[in-house]
Amino acid sequence: MSVNPSPFDKLIQVIAKLRDPQDGCPWDLKQTHETLRPYVVEETYELLDAISAGDDGELCKELGDLLLQVVLHAQVAKDRGAFSIDQVVEAITTKMISRHPHVFGETKVADSEEVLKNWETLKKAERTKAGSGSLLSGVPQGMPALLRAQRMGEKTATVGFDWDSTLAVLEKLEEEVGELKEALQLIASGASDQGQIAHEMGDILFSVAQLSRWYKLSAEDCLHQACQRFSARFGLVEARLGERLSEASMGELEQAWQEAKATIANSNPKK
Repeated sequence: MSVNPSPFDKLIQVIAKLRDPQDGCPWDLKQTHETLRPYVVEETYELLDAISAGDDGELCKELGDLLLQVVLHAQVAKDRGAFSIDQVVEAITTKMISRHPHVFGETKVADSEEVLKNWETLKKAERTKAGSGSLLSGVPQGMPALLRAQRMGEKTATVGFDWDSTLAVLEKLEEEVGELKEALQLIASGASDQGQIAHEMGDILFSVAQLSRWYKLSAEDCLHQACQRFSARFGLVEARLGERLSEASMGELEQAWQEAKATIANSNPKK
């Protein structure tokens, strides 16, 4: 008696067919892990947009698109004799069980913070066993920099390498802003250069990410929302000034900007 494949198994069969050397799809057959990289990034950001929009239909669709990338990468790996999708699933299943001893074992935890501490302890043990003992080795270098900065701070905080208060983080941020001001003052005399300014700017952004972390905010999300606000406001400035935009005085631009802020605030107080 034949058994209908599960939806996941059917997807695996479809991807395998597309990669069939005899009668598969020419485009799919040409793909490698490297050529597929842009699609993984694109699909991830489209998924994030769906989450931000609160659209369940789009969320379902974008999760499927991201799953496609996972299955396609696994098929490419299988075709070159590296590993299969079953091994991918088995590996993550094993990891989730081992990282949750409070669910699948006898470990007791008081709250979610203790769960995170145990998680990092287990990851450290895994890294040590694999010969990579750095606490930060698991933070991908390809992450957006602001997100990476916050993630690094989260990890080092688990071993006590952190400030002792939000005030201390704010003081550090103010210190970094002061150092940037000094660099900007020195650049006119030739005693500083763009490299030093970039250095100080990076320190400021890193400190902002840590301050966001202390307030349990995502620095990446905060900046994204700021970009959204700027885009909406600037769109109203463009509409108000039209073709005169590039010729408008600073006073006109400021007035149009303030009017745009007021318009958006009145239409939606949360913005």
